[in-house]
Amino acid sequence: MAARRQIVSETTATRERAEALLRSLLDYKQRSEKSLPRKKASPVEASKTALDSAIASTQRMIEALNRVIVQTNRDLTDEDLEMLEEVGS
Repeated sequence: MAARRQIVSETTATRERAEALLRSLLDYKQRSEKSLPRKKASPVEASKTALDSAIASTQRMIEALNRVIVQTNRDLTDEDLEMLEEVGS
């Protein structure tokens, strides 16, 4: 059970850092959209920006971390956890 708690605790902490990063990225995007002058976008600018890609990537990471937490709580058996403890030793 200690291994399960550790996995969930570490994954939750990582998810919380990812959520903080996402909030920062969204805040930066909002501020930059307000401060940048509007002009006709080039084809490259019309596609996803690096910031949009970072936001999407961070959202996918958070979703994956949420799945890990759920699966750890639901699907890992005691035998799986014992094996993880042995590998980690």
